[in-house]
Amino acid sequence: MRTVDFARLNLQEGDRVLDLGCGEGRHMHAVYFAKEKIQAVGVDLLFQDVQKARQGFLDFPDLDPSSTRSFGFSVGDALKLPFADNTFDKVICSEVLEHIPDYLGAVKEITRVLKPGGFFGVSVPRYWPERICWALSEDYHNTPGGHVRIFRESQLRGAVEAQGLNFLKRHWAHGLHSPYWWIRCAVGVRDDDNWAVKLYHSFLAWDIVKRPLLTRLLEKIADPLMGKSVVMYFHKSA
Repeated sequence: MRTVDFARLNLQEGDRVLDLGCGEGRHMHAVYFAKEKIQAVGVDLLFQDVQKARQGFLDFPDLDPSSTRSFGFSVGDALKLPFADNTFDKVICSEVLEHIPDYLGAVKEITRVLKPGGFFGVSVPRYWPERICWALSEDYHNTPGGHVRIFRESQLRGAVEAQGLNFLKRHWAHGLHSPYWWIRCAVGVRDDDNWAVKLYHSFLAWDIVKRPLLTRLLEKIADPLMGKSVVMYFHKSA
């Protein structure tokens, strides 16, 4: 399930792309297969997630060892990235900054490793759908590694612009996912066996796998109304 739109990120052949907070690799796999020549680098704080993401590549049946594409993974801290200045053409940071107490430090590091002329795509939970989740459930955010803040769009945009990056575009994503999380928060965020949770989860899984026209149309309506994520794109001046 991809959040960042590669067209809006201006992904090009030969780009070196950092996925900061790559988790189990959802954007990494998408980046790798988006272009014929690409260097995809994933960084996450959790070793277990990096292991799973890497194994996902090794298990992929169509992975070509002679490909002009490449991928790599590293365990790393967003506040002290293990890369030189001006290393990456593109940086993706999706659903990560809401977990980091010093998110301003992370934004500063992203700006440091992004090349002049590079593009940065960032997503965080949208303010009002996230506020509902927090109101319905303490467990939703009050867990180790959970969300430590709810971003207002202007807050995050201002923080990135303060590092000298230029705002380009914004959109919302995953409008069909907001009701799922509201249901989970209402019945108990750890209750995976609740019938409503299981039913809606099956619907989302069907949508992701089949991509039917019905849900594509519903998503176009739902994203601006109640998109779970807000996605913004920035450019670093050459």
